[in-house]
Amino acid sequence: MSKLLPLSEAISRYVHDGDTVYAAGFTHLIPFAAGHEIIRQGKKNLTLARATPDLIYDQMVAAGCACKVIFSYMGNPGVGSLRIVRAAIERGDLEWEEYSHFGMITRLKAGAAGLPFLPMKQTGATDLERVNPNIKRLPDPYGGPDLIAVPALNPDVAIVHLQRADLNGNGQLWGIIGEQKEAAFAARRVILTAEEIVDESVIRSDPNRTLIPGIIVTAVCHVPYACHPSYAQGYYDRDNQFYLAWDQISQSPDQVKRYLDEWVYGVKDRAEYWEKLGPETHERLKVRPRWSQPVNYGEY
Repeated sequence: MSKLLPLSEAISRYVHDGDTVYAAGFTHLIPFAAGHEIIRQGKKNLTLARATPDLIYDQMVAAGCACKVIFSYMGNPGVGSLRIVRAAIERGDLEWEEYSHFGMITRLKAGAAGLPFLPMKQTGATDLERVNPNIKRLPDPYGGPDLIAVPALNPDVAIVHLQRADLNGNGQLWGIIGEQKEAAFAARRVILTAEEIVDESVIRSDPNRTLIPGIIVTAVCHVPYACHPSYAQGYYDRDNQFYLAWDQISQSPDQVKRYLDEWVYGVKDRAEYWEKLGPETHERLKVRPRWSQPVNYGEY
């Protein structure tokens, strides 16, 4: 049975007020379109978990969607602070939990494996142990140095953007691989957004590229350009100009409201958003083809 849904319907059905939402993706393939749709639908009291919150969580906090953030690095990558999230934390308006990157991914691995926690080696981040009671030390049962334990993270919803998927939700991605697989396997529901929806034969022709199997996917949505201003390897480049511009926009509540009114509430979907960006931006973000070599899987 096809799992293909419009993004608006997938968010309406499967993201509920009060959920823990994990928007996956590291550097590229960040699911901005899904975040914007959550804002448009007025979802509330969400716990937003993500290794690197990026601008999408700044925007979702600004829109009043979140009551808590769980993260392992918080910033506007390459620019500076996530001003809105940081200010909300400092005012006491937003609960927060912080982990190391390794700690965050270990939490997802535990959740994906159905374990209550997983141990990891000690890190230099001893201050995190002091301020986060979820990070605990435990003795190595084999006599080595003490270990760090972190609890499993099982999001209600994981949102993963990738380059291509089929109608059954078998999803493939390439380029920098982040925590997409771990987040998807740890979550109770999984929403995929994809640059392309392809025939199952395309997926089967290169099975090792399938990081997300359809058996764990709740819905798959065809959403080209879904991760702008992030990028999708092989499809379009990172919009560094926007990351710089957001640093200025986010300093002013009025400018943030104008941005959300124009670019989130003021468009009905990602297609309209991309069209609104205009041909100059489209041209600036174009990438040249760089094909990998084909692989011979053989035939029996």
